[in-house]
Amino acid sequence: MADGPYLEFEKPIAELEKKISDMKDFSVGENIELSGEIASMQKKLDKLRQDIYNNLTRWQKVQLSRHPKRPYTLDYIKMISKDFIELHGDRYFADDKAMVGGLGMIDGQKVMFIGQQKGRDTKEKLHRNFGMAHPEGYRKALRLFYLAEKFNIPIIILIDTPGAFPGIGAEERGQAEAIARNIREMSRIKVPIVCIIIGEGASGGALGIGVGDIVLMLEYSWYSVISPEGCAAILWRNAIHAPEAADALRVTSSDNLSLKIVDKVIKEPPSGAHTDPKQAAVYVKEAILDALKQLKETPVDQLLMNRLQKYRTIGEFDNS
Repeated sequence: MADGPYLEFEKPIAELEKKISDMKDFSVGENIELSGEIASMQKKLDKLRQDIYNNLTRWQKVQLSRHPKRPYTLDYIKMISKDFIELHGDRYFADDKAMVGGLGMIDGQKVMFIGQQKGRDTKEKLHRNFGMAHPEGYRKALRLFYLAEKFNIPIIILIDTPGAFPGIGAEERGQAEAIARNIREMSRIKVPIVCIIIGEGASGGALGIGVGDIVLMLEYSWYSVISPEGCAAILWRNAIHAPEAADALRVTSSDNLSLKIVDKVIKEPPSGAHTDPKQAAVYVKEAILDALKQLKETPVDQLLMNRLQKYRTIGEFDNS
């Protein structure tokens, strides 16, 4: 387990970890042999961790997707691509810091990375606008889609946003149009597109860069038309009902897989990506390479046809 902060349901784990740490310090400081007791407590900790993480509610998984230590887009990019070159600006209005993108290499394979970026401390959160992109962010992404297509470079998209920014300025500059245009154009881009929800995948903010040939989700991420809090505020007039909304929305990776909205769930380290970011990045990298391998030999016409068909067949309809 990474050093705090801890989520509410993680506190029993944190308490037991502290006891083990204190016992180790006491053993060394007093030169007392306590290896047997420490091993016993470690087994108890492993079982506790397994019990907790094997029985998480949907709401707890949403909380885990927002863990302040969880790796963000640039963290993953830096861990899987050592020569990433970030590209800036939409060539119309500004460079949106909530949307990042650029060129990189994964095991010798050129790729175009695009994704939302959150911040950790207050200053960075404001700088990144909490991962909520403005229209210029989506237009920057679209510019990079076209650039990747021009040079026949596959596109890797990392999604992590509580939604597109809903401010007046964003609406005045055409937030809905920017997202809608991206959805349309992504269906036409003539290179492979792999999308991965790495944390939060909320509403049009996610879908504005979320149309792909293969869509993946990390185990403790969520993906839905609205956040649980937003849904609760509409239906119950109170965000305190967010856990009920999460159940009703079926937001988890396993839910989305069963509904055939995503193609595969990428496992995370046993206690979440924040406890072992490097291992999480290994899993993400393996999933990307596997997806690119699947798409590599597909002719462009077939690629586009498959992409359209993928989205046309989402959902079940009863015409009786």
